Formats: sequence, structure tokens, C-alpha cells
Amino acid sequence: MKRRDVLSTIGALSVGLSTSGVTKGEVLEKPYKTIERELETDILVVGGGTAGSIAAIQAGRTGHNVTLLECQSQLGGTITTAGVAYPGLFFAWGKQVISGVGWELVQSAVELNGDSLPNFSIPHGREHWNHQVRLNASVYALLVEEKCLEAGVNIRYYETPISVEFKENYWHVETIGKGVHAVIKCRQLIDCSGNALAASMAGYDVFKEKVTQPGTLMFKIGGYEFESLDLERLKVAYEMAIDRGELIRGEFRGDIVALLKEKGDNVQHIEGADSTTSETHTVANIKGRESLLKHLRFLKKQPGLGNIRIEEMRTETGVRETYRIEGLYRISYEDYITGKVYPDSIAYSYYPVDLHNTEGVVPEQLTEGIVPTIPFRSMIPKRSKNFIVAGRSICSDQLANSGLRVQASCMAMGQAAGAAAALAIEKNVTPADLVMGDLKTLIEMHGGIIPKGGNSFKG
Repeated sequence: MKRRDVLSTIGALSVGLSTSGVTKGEVLEKPYKTIERELETDILVVGGGTAGSIAAIQAGRTGHNVTLLECQSQLGGTITTAGVAYPGLFFAWGKQVISGVGWELVQSAVELNGDSLPNFSIPHGREHWNHQVRLNASVYALLVEEKCLEAGVNIRYYETPISVEFKENYWHVETIGKGVHAVIKCRQLIDCSGNALAASMAGYDVFKEKVTQPGTLMFKIGGYEFESLDLERLKVAYEMAIDRGELIRGEFRGDIVALLKEKGDNVQHIEGADSTTSETHTVANIKGRESLLKHLRFLKKQPGLGNIRIEEMRTETGVRETYRIEGLYRISYEDYITGKVYPDSIAYSYYPVDLHNTEGVVPEQLTEGIVPTIPFRSMIPKRSKNFIVAGRSICSDQLANSGLRVQASCMAMGQAAGAAAALAIEKNVTPADLVMGDLKTLIEMHGGIIPKGGNSFKG
């Protein structure tokens, strides 16, 4: 290009810059404006965690239009975002008790990552973690999203409900997301939020304990040889740091040795961790990360731990317990530990009573042959219509909930909820009026296992 042509081009650009500030190849955007949407779907699932993603897949596989709201960036909830990537238990007393969509995903994740399943034929005794299936959380996140899309589910990330109203036989759910405000009209609504958010917005009664279980930030530490540490000296230094107010005993259950022996994992306790609102969840996340950071700094000063490091940390503090619904039936501790079977039992839930508190946790193992079950009525809020709850927010007392809240059980509940919502549309009834035989048959058609017989499970 000749010199005078270059100067001419620079002159033209200067004129453009002086008028709009936009150069060639750039587009001047209009002032920001929230996008308004009006959408309609057969089934709306609120929450894409352990239960919600499975509910959406199951409902989608029946051929219905399904929309899934998730306020985070990925599906899987406790398994993926919170990092508790061992969603047991699926087997009890030598026999499989939970299967279906969730088990399908677990098997796929194990296979894709080149992992292996435990030998479920060997009794786990009091060490139930020997039957936990360890997953790669990232692989699971990829697969659960793929299964949702294959089932035709419309996923809406970064979106949460702000109002829920039932009118003219439809639910109208107002949502807010990143740059989007929507009103979603649906025939059946499934609340898998983990804190009964949609149920509360709809006006149904919810409750929680005065003192809820602590939360946990999952992480992995390394850079040291545990066998070479002077543990007695470390314990003394730890107690001195607690006395000075530098560390809080309850944050790692008062056991600094366990923190190092387990290299992190599921050992932290954050009192009052609550995911109900963005504000309470922010506090839980900050407390979890602050706790890890101050303990890391303390440990780094101790002999043999100068090179200690964080190798992995999840994005948020996992929450064990918030709100539960007042449902048509409340599962009691006695129901749970005796393995009560109800006429409307739609899933098993095999896990010890696992109540975490300030002292830690001592799981109460179930008596041999006992496998608790979940009645469909516990998933239906009182006075509700066309509304189902799945996951840890179902109607139950705290001790029963401490066992049935784990992921395998939530997967089974999610599948039952997805099947029930689809069947209720086809039968033109509210879920509470479904013929249980029809619902159980549909669940079994999609690989789920339905409880049979009396209170003693025969393996």
C-alpha cells in the first residue's frame, strides 16, 4: 500500500473513532436489556442435582416435553459440584436394591474412566464404604448431561425460580437467570432443589431442624509422607492453636490426624451450612474455604509438612440438610430402621443412619436383612396438586433423613418422580391419585427396582 493510501485510511479511522468509538470489525451493542421468555412444557424439574437430573431423564424417556432448571453450571449436584463422588449404596445383603437410570449412569462412568466396581458379594460389615462406587465426578457430569440431551430434556443453566403459582390447572413458574427473565408454564412440577424451594414458593408447608447437620467442603491434600510425621508433637501444636483461637476444633472434628491420614476427603464440618438462599450459601462457601486455608497455613509450619499442598478442591461447600416438606406421610426413624414396606413403596434406600453433628459422625448400621423403603406419599406435599418432591427434601424426620438423603436413594426417588409426573399427565390425574400398580410397572419397565414383601429383605 502506498504511503498516501495508508494516511488516507488512518484519517478515515480517526473520523469513525471520533463519532462512535467503533472500528471496522466491531459492532456497537444496544443498551443491556433483560430477555423476556414465555415457555411451555409438560414437566418442569427444579434442580439438576442427584435426584433432579434422573427425574428429567426418566420423564424425557417417556416421550414428554421436559424442562430442567439448574442454578449452577453443571448437573449432578452432590456428586459433581460438591464432590461426594461415591453415590452408594446400590446393593444390600448380597443383592441389588437400587437400579434404573441412576445405576445406568454409574456403570457408564465407571466404564468410561476405566474404573472397577466393588465386589458386592463380600459383606461390608460395619464398613459400608467398602461398597461405595468411586466415580470421576467430571466424567459423571459429562454423562448425565449427555443422557438428558438424548432424552430430549431442555436444560436451562444459571436459572432459578422466583415465584410459583398454580392457576387454570397449570403451574406458572417465574424464573430469573443470567440476562433472562422467563415464565414457564407446565402441567406437572417436580421439586428437586434440595431445600424444598419450589414447594415453599408454592405455599406448601416446609420445616427444618433448629440445629441442622454441618456442611463439608471436599478437597484433597498431598505433598507429605503420613508415616514419617511426628503425630504426638502435631497434636500438641494443634491443641495450642485451638487454645489461641487460631483454629476451631469442630471444623475438622478435633482430629488433625484424621485430616492428614485421609488427605482431606469428607472430614470437614462447617456448622450452619445452608444453601437456601444465595446469601446463606455464600456464607457456607466462604466458611468452608476459610477453614481449609487457615488449617493449611497451620500445617505448613509443622515438621514434615512444609510441602503440603492442595491437589484438588470442589467449587462449593456441600450441604447435608435444609428444608423438608410436610407430606402425606412422614418417614420416621422407626420406619427406617425396621425396613417398613408400605403399599406405595416405590424405592429402597439402603444406608446407615448417618447423622453428623459437632462431635463428628458414628453411623448406626442397619440390622442384617433390613432395607428401608420410601413411600410415594412422602414425596407429595399436603394439599398439593400436580406437584412432586424428590431427594432429601421429602417428608421424614431428621434421623430417617440422614440415611435416605444419600445419592443412590435420591436417584431412585428421582426416577419415581419422573415416572409419576409422566403417568399423571397420561392419566389426567394428580400424582397422589395414581394407581400404584401402574406407577410401579412403569418404574420397572425403565429398570427400577420396586420393594416387595415384608420388612425383612431376603438377599
